[in-house]
Amino acid sequence: MSQPPEANNGQFVKGFGLFDSIMLVAGSMIGSGIFIVSPIIARQVGAPGWLLVVWLVTGLLTLMAALSYGELAAMMPKAGGQYVYLREAFSPLWGFLYGWTLFLVIQTGTIAAVAVGFGRYTGVLIPWVSEKNYLIEPIRFGNYAFSLSTAQFVGLAMIALLTFMNTRGLKLGKLVQNVFTTAKTGALIALILLGIIVGIKSGAGAANFSDMWTVRGTLQEVGPGLTAAIAFGLFVGICVAQTNSLFSADAWNNITFTAGEVKNPRRNIPLSLAFGAILVIGLYLLANVAYLATLPWDAIQNAPSDRVASETANVIFPGTGATIMAIAIMISTFGCNNGLILAGARAYYAMARDGLFFRRVGELNKNHVPGWALIIQGIWAGFLVLPRTVKTDAAGNVTGYGNLYGNLLDYVISAALIFYILTIIGIFVLRRKRPDVERPYKAFGYPIIPALYIVAASVILAVLFIYQTATTWPGLIIVLTGVPIYFLWRKSNAGAPADGQQT
Repeated sequence: MSQPPEANNGQFVKGFGLFDSIMLVAGSMIGSGIFIVSPIIARQVGAPGWLLVVWLVTGLLTLMAALSYGELAAMMPKAGGQYVYLREAFSPLWGFLYGWTLFLVIQTGTIAAVAVGFGRYTGVLIPWVSEKNYLIEPIRFGNYAFSLSTAQFVGLAMIALLTFMNTRGLKLGKLVQNVFTTAKTGALIALILLGIIVGIKSGAGAANFSDMWTVRGTLQEVGPGLTAAIAFGLFVGICVAQTNSLFSADAWNNITFTAGEVKNPRRNIPLSLAFGAILVIGLYLLANVAYLATLPWDAIQNAPSDRVASETANVIFPGTGATIMAIAIMISTFGCNNGLILAGARAYYAMARDGLFFRRVGELNKNHVPGWALIIQGIWAGFLVLPRTVKTDAAGNVTGYGNLYGNLLDYVISAALIFYILTIIGIFVLRRKRPDVERPYKAFGYPIIPALYIVAASVILAVLFIYQTATTWPGLIIVLTGVPIYFLWRKSNAGAPADGQQT
């Protein structure tokens, strides 16, 4: 029996069409962030207008980056995406540092966070599932601990299930992605429309639109002794707030990791980056308009546990809003993690093909997917679910537990921004180094749009390093841990590519 035309032994199946690619972009972006980070931003910037400005800046940055990445994706439609772009523009070391940070924290830490978020919202429907209901009580090691709560257990089960499903082949992973992305996009549109309609009728948020720019209410320090109450503090607040909004809009680049499985990638990846980013950013801006229409400003700033979407849903559906929103967020996080798990494994596969990761990770299984890459990613993401940070009072008594992955993600947001900036600089570098290479799509607005992104993102990065030192410098250290690992791996050639495999 002959092989299907798009599936050959040892090669990826080109199963992603344009719609599938857009669903991967949008589905990986929409997790739980849009439902919870707006109260944090509201406290950082202090006014409804500035809240929308933060999301508008995020939207413009994301869209500029996505439109710029399209050139690299069309020029090098290979599995691994951003890892490949950095390798080709600068050196294998820079590609490895990105891939290393992606595996160590960015992708796996996000998977862990989204999985536990799924567990938390499951607890709204099933009270047994809780971060305080322990199957294994916290075992403390200094300022850290390991535990297994029922919420953590549900998170681990989610990671295991989605990892297993994605080892079964692209067709199943794609189906899950398309179904859940369509469902959560529909739920978000419903929240937006109903929130705006109910808000206009009740007039609850009228003051948010009649007085959009006066800084007021609960203000959060964005630097030592610095708040949005003064003009410079507002500028810093807008920059610092990007850590929340950009993280909520991150993972749009994941489609580039799967380039080896996209039909007509030179056309479909740039289009999916553009359409997916525009769709999600549009929904995010409108979601914040719905919050502002439905809730008074102080209710947004002080939403319990920052669950502003649940508060909005409670206004729309009194008494049942929290349950409806919990179901919507469970759908959203399930679809988000499917996209992250599916795409992330392809980046490690590309690293292994270059001899920079475990040899087996550079192999495809009988279902034409990188099975070992999925398994190793799942194991590490699952491990990151378990460590906890210990919260103590002045007397040293334990008052509660945080999640280590939360700290790690805070640390690497700035590092991820560095890699985005470097990748877009790579467009300029490759135009000079390889002027004759075919570029089916060229970066929109080149050189102005890519340059604007580099400048704006660099300003935000500088503000973070100056005013949020506790959560930025550790991220740089995490990246730098990859330097000795890179040279050790090259020396041992532990991940030399297997024969017959192609990227």
